[in-house]
Amino acid sequence: MNMVQQPLSAQIREQGYIPLPTPAPQRRSVRGPLYAAIDLGTHNCRLLVARAGERGLRVIDSFSRAVRLGEGLHHSGQLAEAAMERTIAALRACVARMGLYDLHDHRAIATEACRRAGNGMDFLARVLNETGLNISIISAREEAELALAACTSLLQDRRETTGRGLLFDIGGGSTEVAWARIDRDARRHDLSGYVSLPVGIMTLGERDGADIFSDTGYRAVVDEISNVLRGFDDVHCIAREIARQNVTLLGTSGTVTTLASLALAQERYDRTGIDGASLSVPQALGIIDSLRQSGLNGLARHPVIGPDRARYLLPGCAIFEAIVTTWPMAEVRVADRGLRNGMLLRMIGDRRRRGGFSATSSSLSFHNRMEHRVSP
Repeated sequence: MNMVQQPLSAQIREQGYIPLPTPAPQRRSVRGPLYAAIDLGTHNCRLLVARAGERGLRVIDSFSRAVRLGEGLHHSGQLAEAAMERTIAALRACVARMGLYDLHDHRAIATEACRRAGNGMDFLARVLNETGLNISIISAREEAELALAACTSLLQDRRETTGRGLLFDIGGGSTEVAWARIDRDARRHDLSGYVSLPVGIMTLGERDGADIFSDTGYRAVVDEISNVLRGFDDVHCIAREIARQNVTLLGTSGTVTTLASLALAQERYDRTGIDGASLSVPQALGIIDSLRQSGLNGLARHPVIGPDRARYLLPGCAIFEAIVTTWPMAEVRVADRGLRNGMLLRMIGDRRRRGGFSATSSSLSFHNRMEHRVSP
């Protein structure tokens, strides 16, 4: 359901949440209906403005800020005031950017931090009051579906007409693993099942602290996650399909894209060389070993990692290692795209189905047959 019926730019001008944008002749003019999507996660707040392109999305504008909304959540069960203030400031910036465009549609979602926090709904009511932005909390199932929707083109480009896709998304507060059946002739996939792990880079970083930088602590986390994943494998027989060479392993998260960037020896992160790249699993595990030897200070000094991400990289690496050792494959396909892309593709697909324009639809079919939720 749309948050509002009128274009957001008109709503902003009417309700006065931000100053009026520049006059129409100076405003940003882009051909084709524009859409915006906001993904409010446990660690990051992200905005993407795009329109339909010839091959997927044509990105017009983007914004990302590490707000650490889930900071302290593991210990208190509540969103902290400082974290909420940081997040509202980032959301105001998102609304300001969206006001530069006449949007056909938009959507804003929140994930694990707001799902889990005792004051999550109160916080989103405050966001609505202070910014005019109506954010909905999505389920872990929809989170997995949106991640799959974002990565469809990467799952569709193998020669086989049918197959399986195993996608993982390492987030700030949770990790989603989706198991899908792919029909490349029909350009669709069915979600056969998913598991939502209540561990992400922030939850593990807060729970384990400095222990994650020790060999014992790191291995304990890998073993803990592997045990849960083996239960999911028992239900869906994923290892059997891997033995048949029938599975594409695909990872989307800052952890995976950082490992890919390091594997390519990038001096600074460059998305153009990352999205769609194939990352050798043995090489990635070797990089992880080197990162673990660097310690927190060494990670903070690394140009691709930096001080803001150093604390959270090894928790993500532990989750990655648990996944690729539970389901051994030679390589993982890397996706620098996420829930925002999935939301945008859904909005564009909905417009196409309603006859809004005649381009060939890339809409997807979603069927959930097995929910596998793991409690904290």
